[in-house]
Amino acid sequence: MKRWLGLGALILLLAGFTAFLLRDRIALSLYQRGAERAMAADTIETLPDGLHAAFCGTGSPMPDPGRAGPCLAVIAGKRLIIVDAGEGAARNLGLMGLPAARIERVLLTHFHSDHIDGLGPLAMQRWVGAAATQPLILQGPVGVGELAAGFNAAYRQDSTYRTAHHGAALVPPSGFGFSPRAFALRDGRGVVLDEGGLKITAFDVRHDPVHPAVGYRFDYKGRCLTVSGDTAPSDAVVQMAKGCDLLVHEALQPRLTRVLVNAADGAGNKGLAQLLRDIEDYHTTPEQAAETAQKAGVKALALTHIVPPLRLPGLEGAFLGDAPDRFDGRLWIANDRDLVSLPAAGGMTQSTLGGTR
Repeated sequence: MKRWLGLGALILLLAGFTAFLLRDRIALSLYQRGAERAMAADTIETLPDGLHAAFCGTGSPMPDPGRAGPCLAVIAGKRLIIVDAGEGAARNLGLMGLPAARIERVLLTHFHSDHIDGLGPLAMQRWVGAAATQPLILQGPVGVGELAAGFNAAYRQDSTYRTAHHGAALVPPSGFGFSPRAFALRDGRGVVLDEGGLKITAFDVRHDPVHPAVGYRFDYKGRCLTVSGDTAPSDAVVQMAKGCDLLVHEALQPRLTRVLVNAADGAGNKGLAQLLRDIEDYHTTPEQAAETAQKAGVKALALTHIVPPLRLPGLEGAFLGDAPDRFDGRLWIANDRDLVSLPAAGGMTQSTLGGTR
């Protein structure tokens, strides 16, 4: 018996030593296979007809290595629409197998920096990846034209390098940048897109002193999801999410942000402490988001724009508080690269795109 055990150990040792000697060759082979899969990846083609929410960013302005800035990719049939584009959004879309070349338009909820600072890379990758001949539509409340003009000016010089280097056939100058589409809401709501079976309705939310600030409701083939945008508790969210399958709602937990306030005060950083106090009054707690979902009668609630970052395992419970007791449906803290699918045929599934975290 001992002889066989010794022989087995020797074989394992030799196999490990051989793998070590061939590690470069093995790594290159795996890299080649991975590159082939990545270049061919198009998650949209694998999804059933329906409405899907892919979380391309669930973070906030606070440093969080596990979360990109706010971004939600909404897939309706074969159409890809982005809601907000925070820092890192374009990278996550690539990891999720959602080609930037397929983006039809970007919808903005408001113009806070953390919701727009990923727009430049997003537009650049869409332009180059699609050899686009028309600028990317940037749709949002009044003021989006000024924003688009600013990004176009900032990236104008870089755009000339891209065309000069790769040629106008691959990088057509006419496809550079953003084409703004501003809307103004009457009575606090309005349809901003209604074509091909997809209806998108924008509605005012409470993010004072930030104005305008809106949320969006998506309806497609009998399925519905509502995105709150940044907001304090809002009756408008309740009304617009009525009967929806999924509510994607921002969340801030004051019990945790106050820990940061105390730490900043203790470090003598009074300015930062005051900033952290200020943010409480124009966001929604997880418990309040749960109450909103319950009043709206939605089937599921995904919390995003997570404040503060949950840097330690086990903080999820402290973040949620008693939110699960206030909502009868499915509730969770969304993570980057989560996918929620609402097939037209019915049902709801959750998965992760782009492999393990």
